[in-house]
Amino acid sequence: MAKRKRRAFTREFKAQAVRIVRESGKSVGVVARELDLTETALRSWVRQAEIDAGRGAPGALTTEEREELGRLRRENRTLRMERDILKNFRARRGPSHLLDQKLGARLR
Repeated sequence: MAKRKRRAFTREFKAQAVRIVRESGKSVGVVARELDLTETALRSWVRQAEIDAGRGAPGALTTEEREELGRLRRENRTLRMERDILKNFRARRGPSHLLDQKLGARLR
């Protein structure tokens, strides 16, 4: 079986697909075939819509919370990289910087 190319879908499309599953009475598999989607993707969207509506498993993250978590993780990764760059700069500059301070104190 050929592997499908990964496709991106808008929020509106996902919401409409979930609405079709809920309102048509058709199974997720049938709707997925009609919309040329994988059953796994559509089932995931339906599950996430339940969580967003407050009917999900306890502790499950809403879409908004997932987006915020992703943003915070990216920001954290950037801050760690910046910290490491500054650490390396200080480590390289350290001994010569101390020597400059000692010489400067003697010249005063």
